[in-house]
Formats: sequence, C-alpha cells, structure tokens
Amino acid sequence: MYKTHTCGELRPIHISQTVTLAGWVHRRRDHGGVIFIDLRDRFGLTQIVIDPEAIPAAQDVRVEWVLQVVGEVRRRPEGAENPNLPTGEIEVHIQSFKVLNQAKQLPFPINKEEDVEENMRLRYRYLDLRRERMRRNLTLRHRMVKFIRDYLDNKGFLEVETPILFKTTPEGARDYLVPSRVHPGEFYALPQSPQQLKQLLMVAGVERYFQIARCFRDEDQRGDRQPEFTQLDMEMSFVERDDVMELVEDMFTRMVAEIVPHKRLLASPWPRLTYQQAMDRFGKDNPDLRFGLELVDITDLAPRSGFKVFQDVVASGGHVRGINAKGLGDYSRKQIDELTDYVKQFGAKGLAYLAVVASGEHRSTFSKFLPADVLQQLLERMQAQPGDLLLFVADKPAVVFEALGRLRVYLGDLLGLRDPETLAFCWVVDFPYVVWSEEEKRWDPSHHLFTAPMPEDIALLASDPGKARGQQYDLVLNNYEVGGGSIRIHDRALQERVFKLIGLDPEVARQRFGHILEAFEYGTPPHGGIAPGIDRICMILADEPNIREVIAFPKNQAARDVMADAPSEVEAKQLQELHIRVVKD
Repeated sequence: MYKTHTCGELRPIHISQTVTLAGWVHRRRDHGGVIFIDLRDRFGLTQIVIDPEAIPAAQDVRVEWVLQVVGEVRRRPEGAENPNLPTGEIEVHIQSFKVLNQAKQLPFPINKEEDVEENMRLRYRYLDLRRERMRRNLTLRHRMVKFIRDYLDNKGFLEVETPILFKTTPEGARDYLVPSRVHPGEFYALPQSPQQLKQLLMVAGVERYFQIARCFRDEDQRGDRQPEFTQLDMEMSFVERDDVMELVEDMFTRMVAEIVPHKRLLASPWPRLTYQQAMDRFGKDNPDLRFGLELVDITDLAPRSGFKVFQDVVASGGHVRGINAKGLGDYSRKQIDELTDYVKQFGAKGLAYLAVVASGEHRSTFSKFLPADVLQQLLERMQAQPGDLLLFVADKPAVVFEALGRLRVYLGDLLGLRDPETLAFCWVVDFPYVVWSEEEKRWDPSHHLFTAPMPEDIALLASDPGKARGQQYDLVLNNYEVGGGSIRIHDRALQERVFKLIGLDPEVARQRFGHILEAFEYGTPPHGGIAPGIDRICMILADEPNIREVIAFPKNQAARDVMADAPSEVEAKQLQELHIRVVKD
C-alpha cells in the first residue's frame, strides 16, 4: 500500500506515530521557512508541514499533484487548530517526500466552489468528481443504495439481474435499438424498464424481487431526465396495493432517518391523495405539499360574475380557478404582467387578478363587473385578506391545471415556501385507467399496458372506459414523481381485453407480448410492484437542481457525453458487419 492511513483519519491518538500518506495537493501555502500543504484523498484532508531546506523538491509542488509523504504526527500549535476539519488538531511533519504524478494547469478550481459552465465540468468530469460537492453526492448515493439493499434483503427479497439486450416493446418513449450482427436486419432494444421481466420472475416463483436497474429511454432531455437512468425495480407476489405502498413507505422513512437525519419528514404516515384531489388542489399529479397556495374552483361563480371572459369559458365547458398569492397585494402592474407572461408559456391566454388592499378597496381586471354578493362569495372562498393578490386562469381544464400548477410552484419559490430541509412524501392513487387520445382516436393506458384496473371497474372497460380507475400508485416527493407502480394483470384473458381496448391488433400483440401472454397460462400469482427513481430521490436528498449532479458520468442537456464525445460516427467496416447503411439528409 502507498499509505498507512487515509487523509481523513488521523487524530490526537496518533501523535508521535510515523505515518505514510498519499493523495492530491489540495492547497499549498509557502510561509517562507516552512511549506504547508493540505493533502487530500477521498476520505478527507490532512495538513502536512515541510521544511523546504530539508526537502528542496517541495518548492516545485503545485495543486493536484499526487504525492506520497512519510512523517510524524504532531499536535498543531495552540491557536492554530482548525475546528472545521476532523483532522484539525494535528499535522504531519514530513521526513520523506515523493511525487507520484504531476498535474498540468487545471481548467477550473477544485479546492473551492466556483460556478463553472456545465459543459466544461462534464468535459473534465474526472476532475469535477474530485470536488467536495460531487464526492459528497457520490457518497450519499452509495449509502442510499446500500441501505436499500440491506433493507430489502432483510425483508426476504432476492436481487436478480435482468437482460440489458431485450425485445423492443415501446412503453411511451422511443427505444434505443441495438443491431444484431448474427441476425441481419434484426435488433435488440435496451430496456426502458424491466417491466415484463420482473413480472416473469413472479411467474417463476421468485415472489420478492428487486434490482438496482439501469434503464434507457430515447426522449427529450430535462433536469430530471437522462438517456440512461437508474431505478429501484421491485416486484412482489400475493400482494395488494396497500402492501406495496406500506413497505416502500417504511423503507424510505427509515432511510431518511439514517442517511439524511438533518431533514424533516413533513408527515408520517404519508398523505394519500386521489388523482382528482391532487389535480383539484394543486393542478398536477405530482404536488409539492410543503406549502399551501392551493387552487380554488370558482367555476360556479363565473356565470354571475358579469365578466365576459369568465362567462364565455364556462359556457364552452371550461373552468375558472384561482390562487391566493398571500401578501402580494401590492404587486405593481408590471410585476403582474410578468406573472401573466409566465403562465402564457403553459397555454393560458391571460391571468385575471384581484388585489385586496388594506383599505378594503380592490385593484382588478374584472372586479368592476362583479355584483356585490358574488364579490363577497369570491373573497370568502379564496380566504382573501387585505394584502392578498388573487390570480385566476379561465380556460379548458387541462390548460387551467397546467398553468396554475406551474404558477403555484413559481410563487412558492418567490415567497420562499419550499423549504429544502423538509421532505413531503405523498402517494397519489386512483388514476384514470385510460385516457382518450384525440390525435390517435383511441384509448391510451395512463400507466402501462400491464396495469390492472380496479376490480370493481372492470365492467366499465366495455361500457365507459374513461371512468375506470387503475390500480396504480405514484410516489411523489417535493414536486417530483419519484416512483410509479401498480398491481399488475395476471390473467391472459384480461390482458388481451386491455390490448383490444387500446387498439392493439391481436397479431401485433402476439408478436410483441406473446411470451408473457403464454406465461400467464401457467399459474401466475397476483403481483404488483413499483420503481422508485434512484437519481431523482438522490437529487432531492442532496439539494441539487438536477439529476446530472448525482450521476458520475451523465450526458448533457443535448444527450451528449462531452467528455468522450459520444455519440460518434463508427467505421464503415462496423456498419457493414451489422448490415447497416447510414443515409444522411
């Protein structure tokens, strides 16, 4: 070994011992007759002291050089201790010194936190990962995964690996395809999730399965998406919906207490909302429960408002809903216009407002039309107080929910209501089983093809599919969906009935899913599962703005690996072996 101790473990009990350390030069300070170096490895920092007359080569050392040093552990002089370092009471006086490797000029600092353009950080990711922030994130992720493995092992789960090369079975996003050399013209697909495989493990009698699964989806990038991501994939036999939810809730509640004890769970047990409750109250099915500002429905008041915009929207089947932006009643017209421009990004045509001023008067785009009794009912329903700003969107329900759901979160940030130290887990249940696609003129599954309908709603699949609910449950945390699961179909006849409902041709269904349909004829147990996202949950626990900060080697927002320059062109010979010809536009 190049070291007898790490740079993070020396304490006063080691004083007078001769130790060998190895690591990177974090900082170098030349105080004339003595050189101080903070030597860093993954485990921490140790201050080393060098006499440049005894070791002249130390004069040449620069940051990020890799050194091996041998020296005596001594107590720091009184008053020179560093209470911010675990090793802050000691220092190592060097007897011998060896440069293991030099480092050229760095593209950005490693020994201090500075804003560095993201593509630069990704281009030199191996340097970026040396920084304390990134090392802390990797450590948090490791501890999360270790906790999960230990917890599930204790609950009787088996960790089983499933194939990365599988059959293309589109699940909403585009597949990444892998051409086969030995089967010309045929392709594997990288799994969007191990959905069918984990269900087949239930057919196989595994009963309790999990996997830290790599998944792949070719979709547009955003802060909480990557082309390849990691999820905790779980499946259990002989369970109902509550069994899965209670186990997952217990696991993450215990994990938070052990891994991030400084954070506070908002509620225990976690709240459960129906899909409709989530939409009505928060405008979205992945709500942030850390603050109020809930949506209020005034559609029934709109026809009597005297305001033509509201009246016309309701007459055409639309909604009028609002948010009470507490304390923003003194907002200027310019500031309100900025809020209006914000909601227009999400389809809203405008933003009506009513500012409640202390004198009891109102500034508004529409209050002059309101009869006194309607105004009073509106203020009471919105729980308006002097100093409040009431904001309204009138449009089709989908637009109202999207615009106000986004505005609510925007205002939550503006008012400092989204406390990062609070974790507001909740469950959302009773989703519509299918949703109508106007473009395709068909029913689409709201979750995936293998989700079971609620038993009492099966008859609705034939008579009124839009009213049927699925046995789906989403895990939500602080404005993100961080996991989705369901009780699965385990009966071939019901699965084929669902395929027919969504317009999947029987022959296409046989080609894509024949293996699982046949498996359902060999004694398949009732089963269900869930797939929490490791990246998203780690991102939230680490207080990071996107999942790239908790992934060792992520792609950038254009889905490129800028460090290795991938994707890249390949040699003509490789394409020939794969029976592929590239046609460029």
